[in-house]
Amino acid sequence: MRIRIVDAFTDRPFAGNPAGVLLLDAFPDDDRLQRVALEVNHSETAFAHRLPTGGEADWALRWFTPATEVAMCGHATLATAHVLHTTGAHEGPVRFATRSGVLTATPREDGSITMDFPTAPLTAVETPAGVAEALGAEPRTVLDTGPNIGDLLVEVADEKTVRALAPDLEALAAHSERGVIATARAEDPARGYDYVSRCFFPNVGVDEDPVTGSAHTALAPFWSERLGRPDLTGLQASSRSGRVRTELRGARTLLSGHAVTVIDGELLV
Repeated sequence: MRIRIVDAFTDRPFAGNPAGVLLLDAFPDDDRLQRVALEVNHSETAFAHRLPTGGEADWALRWFTPATEVAMCGHATLATAHVLHTTGAHEGPVRFATRSGVLTATPREDGSITMDFPTAPLTAVETPAGVAEALGAEPRTVLDTGPNIGDLLVEVADEKTVRALAPDLEALAAHSERGVIATARAEDPARGYDYVSRCFFPNVGVDEDPVTGSAHTALAPFWSERLGRPDLTGLQASSRSGRVRTELRGARTLLSGHAVTVIDGELLV
């Protein structure tokens, strides 16, 4: 198997979110896919194979963390589309058949890729007992993000609070299916982003995800409503950092970003 490591949601290497990408003739058994993802040991590894022409999608796509398969992943989809376009394996918009339906990724003239994902359905909930202590900050607003991503979206006081978070991950794991998205309004929008976030996903083996496309399907409607604009830019303030441009279109959210291939090799076993 040929394997590539791609940094997604960044235009420079060693930033953004790294993902493994493997283009296959067909999917091997699930145990094999999980073992490869564990060996790669990034937050997600994407596996894709070409589908017969004439169907509703061009490629089948699955995503695995080191611990489990997930229903949706933005950065590994971006990484896979980047590999398809830069290697000539696919030209123009590509349609992926996934557990979250058909997802489309379209290359742009500036080198970025725009993905069409379902908007997360947000439901306000009471702050669960223990969340503030586990997160290490007092929530202003808490929302459930629905079944596709399975997170709690937690608004905190300000950008400084988001950046300073050092949560108790074991305690945090008890409060959602995947994890917690912490967010706040940007302190200074002149820096080129409208809001900040950090994502903690202990239930899928990812303590902190560097840049999370799927989380922005919830962040986009949340901040678009508050800021009064459909087009926004989010900064995920992890140690690697990355930016996601979002455009809210009702039931769909467009996620845009760049990607860079940093490793191209062969899996020998």
